Amino acid sequence: MTYNIAKMRNIGISAHIDSGKTTLSERILFYCNKIHAIHEVKGKDGVGATMDSMELERERGITIASAATNVDWKDITINLIDTPGHVDFTIEVERSLRVLDGAILVLCSVGGVQSQSITVDRQLKRYKVPRLAFVNKCDRSGANPFRVTQQLREKLGHNAVMIQIPIGLEEKLEGVVDLVTMKALYFDGKSGETIRETEIPAELIDQAKEKRDELLNAVSMFSDELAESYLEGTETVEQIRKAIRTGTLSLELTPVLMGSAYKNKGIQPLLDSVVSYLPCPSDIEYTALDVDKNNEEFLIKPDPAAPLISLAFKLEDGQYGQLTYIRIYQGSIRKGLELVNTRTQKRFKVGRLIRMHSDSTEDINEAFCGDIVALFGIDCASGDTFTDSSINVSMTSMYVPEPVISLAINPKDKKSADNLSKALNRFTKEDPTFKTYVDAESNQTIIRGMGELHLEIYIERMKREYKIELETGMPQVAYRETITQPARFDYTHKKQTGGSGQYSRVAGIMEPYAENDYLFVDNIKGGVIPNEFIGSCDKGFKQCLPKGRIIEFPIVGVKMTIDDGNFHPVDSSDIAFQLGAIGGFWQAFEKAKPEILEPVMKVSVEGPTEFQGNILGSINQRRGMIVATTEESNFTRVDAEVPLSEMFGYSTVLRSLTQGKAEFTMEFLKYGKVPNSIAEQLKKEYDERKKNEAKKK
Repeated sequence: MTYNIAKMRNIGISAHIDSGKTTLSERILFYCNKIHAIHEVKGKDGVGATMDSMELERERGITIASAATNVDWKDITINLIDTPGHVDFTIEVERSLRVLDGAILVLCSVGGVQSQSITVDRQLKRYKVPRLAFVNKCDRSGANPFRVTQQLREKLGHNAVMIQIPIGLEEKLEGVVDLVTMKALYFDGKSGETIRETEIPAELIDQAKEKRDELLNAVSMFSDELAESYLEGTETVEQIRKAIRTGTLSLELTPVLMGSAYKNKGIQPLLDSVVSYLPCPSDIEYTALDVDKNNEEFLIKPDPAAPLISLAFKLEDGQYGQLTYIRIYQGSIRKGLELVNTRTQKRFKVGRLIRMHSDSTEDINEAFCGDIVALFGIDCASGDTFTDSSINVSMTSMYVPEPVISLAINPKDKKSADNLSKALNRFTKEDPTFKTYVDAESNQTIIRGMGELHLEIYIERMKREYKIELETGMPQVAYRETITQPARFDYTHKKQTGGSGQYSRVAGIMEPYAENDYLFVDNIKGGVIPNEFIGSCDKGFKQCLPKGRIIEFPIVGVKMTIDDGNFHPVDSSDIAFQLGAIGGFWQAFEKAKPEILEPVMKVSVEGPTEFQGNILGSINQRRGMIVATTEESNFTRVDAEVPLSEMFGYSTVLRSLTQGKAEFTMEFLKYGKVPNSIAEQLKKEYDERKKNEAKKK
């Protein structure tokens, strides 16, 4: 195969849960001749969608891990990544978007812009990814792509422009009108593989002309040539496509396409649009940091002959050892080449170089910049940069959100205990949002993650993949402690036990700090504390932060200012000032009216309007604050802020309240104050636990 970077596209499919991402991926594979039969996500044939290769994904009908594949459309190579929609697996979306050049934002033509669409859009903006919008499920009752396009503008702030309109809607959906070529497209044959191009039906001519004018008005902003031709009425298809591409790449335009993946309508024009409007790797400017030049930023050249720069963005434990997915940004890679991991400075040889197709692999000898491939048997972490030894650079990694929920797990027997450490090592390496530690006091193994489903999936995988028998404790919320008012401290640390003693005096003020963070301020005048001991005070304060005094959770939102103190020329030392700072911290903490904070989640519940009362009631019972309710046709969406501790088991409750017709998503929003009654209950439970632990000892 001859290499041409302009004939390559790296795209991801992102969307709200249940918008049809995996169904769309399946159709793309079929039309690109990668598979010879279409399988459905919850298929009756028991096979399941190709991109959902994990047994759990097929059973539940959801995507858990992002899957990569490589297809050819016409003469263009497309690396495609299907990402999960569920917010618990948000890291899969983050890491995929970090290495993609473009994306297809899939929206349901009935649900429109849903809560998760907003999260996905925020991720796309974070990585500056140009996107096309595909309004799916136009065959469902209540479908309205015109309303969805309006929501794209209003809710997501996109300059969304339709480049197609539907021919019929709901069960009458027949095809689409292409507003660029002004032709009607119908999808015939058993699986819509034959495209029939005809004149636009008479009843749609006026609407098509009106929408085409809207399109030309919007895109002529990106091309003076098109603006002139449009005024003269001589615009060409080529000029329009060029202007749409310019607008899309500048992130100032979102072309909107539509169809129904399930009914095999509108997929081939979407693939044509990926080729025409989304960037090739050389259209995007990527930067790296030069480690030898004090992390100075420099521009990456998408040149196969330049020194190699590649990023490991996803790890997976396969049957032949660790599989590392990498994106090559500069240079090329081939079997036998020696690479350097710039984080650890370890060298290794490329043994097997493979191209992925969901869970199957194809060995290749060489890959070039722009490619997404995988390596076997390399010891590395997600986000590591690999280069050849000629340059020492590092690429910035992806954004990793903090886990908000934890669960105690206990292996039932010795064999399970041995396997548990293997499983936890693997999962924490693969997924940066899945964390684990052993609680020093209870000696329990604690796992932490993004939500109930996230932890549930990992527990299920431990049982299936490692045959581990587990007992699980109650889910534990990641509370925090903070202070509510300023308090002064003035603490003298003295210790005299023969020989040289320890002496320090540290004084200052502890204040609430808005950023939910920690800040140290040095206001020492006149050398009352020597410079070399200022850092010791900071160290001492920091040692107090991991464990508060109310229920032993981390302390946040504290500003520590030192403005006075004293030292002894012989007895003062680094450790004496650290201990003095610790004493001063706790002296002030008691006086600063400490309180407990809890994670508050942004919850979005969607379901039929007839159950609106039940949904609102269920949120109010959970100390929820309703932010907005929107009604569209016979569908209601309720946005609320609810404490995480109240959301356990909510999916079961919601199902029974709405006959299984409503669904919800939630993601971390902020930390909020715990009401006094609940704070007292938490303190009581904590004291009880401490008593029991003391008895055991």
